[in-house]
Amino acid sequence: MDKNTVIGLVLIFAIIVGFSWLNRPNEEQIEAQKRYRDSIQKVELAKAQQAALLEELQQQKANTDTLVNAEVAKQFFGNFSESAVGEEQFVTVENDLLKLVFTTKGGRIYSAELKEYKTHDSLPLVLFDKDESILDFTFLSSNNRVLHTKDFYFEPTLIETENGQKLQMRLLIEVDKYLEFEYLLSANEYKVDFLINAHNMSDELDANSNSLEMLWKSKLKKQEKGRKFEARYATLNYKFTSDDVEYLSESKDDEKKLSNKIQWIAFKDQFFSTVLVANQSFTSTALESKISNNVDYLKEYKAEASVVFDPTGKTSTTLSYLFIPNKYQTLKKYDKLYESEVDDNMQFRRLLPMGWSLFRWINEYLIIPIFNFFGKYISNYGIVIFLLTLVVKILIFPFTYKSYISSAKMRVLKPQIDEINAKYPPEKAMERQQATMNLYSRVGVSPMSGCLPMLFQMPILFAMFMFFPTCIELRQESFLWAKDLASYDAIFEWDAYIPLITPYFGNHISLFCLLMTITNIVYTKINMSSQVGAADQMKVMKWMMYLMPVMFMFIFNDYAAGLSYYYLISLLLTIVQTYLFRLFVDEEKLLKKLEANKKKPMKKSGFMARLEEAQRQQQKAMREQMKKKH
Repeated sequence: MDKNTVIGLVLIFAIIVGFSWLNRPNEEQIEAQKRYRDSIQKVELAKAQQAALLEELQQQKANTDTLVNAEVAKQFFGNFSESAVGEEQFVTVENDLLKLVFTTKGGRIYSAELKEYKTHDSLPLVLFDKDESILDFTFLSSNNRVLHTKDFYFEPTLIETENGQKLQMRLLIEVDKYLEFEYLLSANEYKVDFLINAHNMSDELDANSNSLEMLWKSKLKKQEKGRKFEARYATLNYKFTSDDVEYLSESKDDEKKLSNKIQWIAFKDQFFSTVLVANQSFTSTALESKISNNVDYLKEYKAEASVVFDPTGKTSTTLSYLFIPNKYQTLKKYDKLYESEVDDNMQFRRLLPMGWSLFRWINEYLIIPIFNFFGKYISNYGIVIFLLTLVVKILIFPFTYKSYISSAKMRVLKPQIDEINAKYPPEKAMERQQATMNLYSRVGVSPMSGCLPMLFQMPILFAMFMFFPTCIELRQESFLWAKDLASYDAIFEWDAYIPLITPYFGNHISLFCLLMTITNIVYTKINMSSQVGAADQMKVMKWMMYLMPVMFMFIFNDYAAGLSYYYLISLLLTIVQTYLFRLFVDEEKLLKKLEANKKKPMKKSGFMARLEEAQRQQQKAMREQMKKKH
């Protein structure tokens, strides 16, 4: 080993030792880790003991229907035993927007209804009912019993307040000793405040436990007409504390274990969400989303997490529910409402999937304000979509016009291009291309000038594609034959399964989608008649261009009628626009103007200069290769 190698090894060793020393835990951290390990061991031991006890007790109660009788409850639940036996009661808390039914078994929300909305078949819109959703907290008693709130009967007290209703659910040990779930529903709010308090429970709860283990499960009901389309927008979303919003896969079973702190978790449908918010954040979070095989449900969601809990009762565990429609203005309102209470960046509006940053920006600051402006004064959303489309067309008119002029220039130059092609056979492709580019330079035409305006329009088209399927304002709004602009408008349906058709097309034909396809084919024919290019290339292009509308029909047949209607109107306006361009743009004058450009001193653009230089270099290289061969 040489000297440099020895020095290198010594330095590496010194760095490792120094890094380990700098990152060693302090005494407080060591003690906290010890308490954590002891707590885990205590919980695991208690679970094992209780599992054995439960098996024994279940054998003793073979002739009873309840979980445990009073005598068995005392052995299993200790001082909490009196609350383990009881009769389930229901308490209703409501305002103008929500109707919530609570059960005393577990002190949880039993049913949640949004009163302003109905399902596609005109039934009350209930997000969940009965055991379709369960919220359970696990805690450790002072004598090492692992207990679940779902196993206990809470004592309810409903209190009318100045601004709503307050429901206190108490898991009683004694009159002045209890674990309390407190729910507060204010008037005209989708928000339900949820506090967990321990009152005089220091000697009943494990003093070393500073958290509750939460289990939240829910089956997502089918609310809309098109299951396939609705499921596409049903996701389990979550937001990292002071960070962005993420979600599990919407198209397959998915699960994640998260080590970072989580601010909120949302079980989201296409148009409605149930959001659980933690003021102090969730930790050690595990999320799971499964596609349901039951025809009445879309997905099955599960969230496991830890929440901060003070067994001394000095500090409350502060949570809140949002049972909320996925409406942009409503979500934005609650973003602001939580700014002062929890975080200045809650991002509930991210529950609306509006695409990547650029598309979302276009939707938030252009499309939605225009849509809401017209919706404020016009009740017919078919007319609102028409006006929105018209405004968008006006905004992109300069790009459309420039693209058409570029196409017209290429069209009037076609005879001269044909002469160049006749002069230079295909085997002299380099000379042909150089002559063509020279012609474009002399007349002042750029081949790219027709493509760039179209590229500028694409973000708006994609933004609109994301906007319509998530627009709750269109839900159950009728227009012409479409009874629901947020779902497909079937004019013909069938029950039989047809291979290759049913999986991709569905068992129906949507009229707006069909009309859009026909109009798209007509527009393609109009557009292709004015294209300039080689005959062989045009044949391939025509085949592809006519195939695309048919492909779009397969894609959009399941989509919202409002989206197909928008594209239909947009295509019709484009066709009208094209004929007006042809009427007012004099191509003879345009050709004369291009010919006049030939007499002017030729000024090459940077792009053309680089292209010609590249061609010269390529020709030089080809000549040198030919010399070497000879």
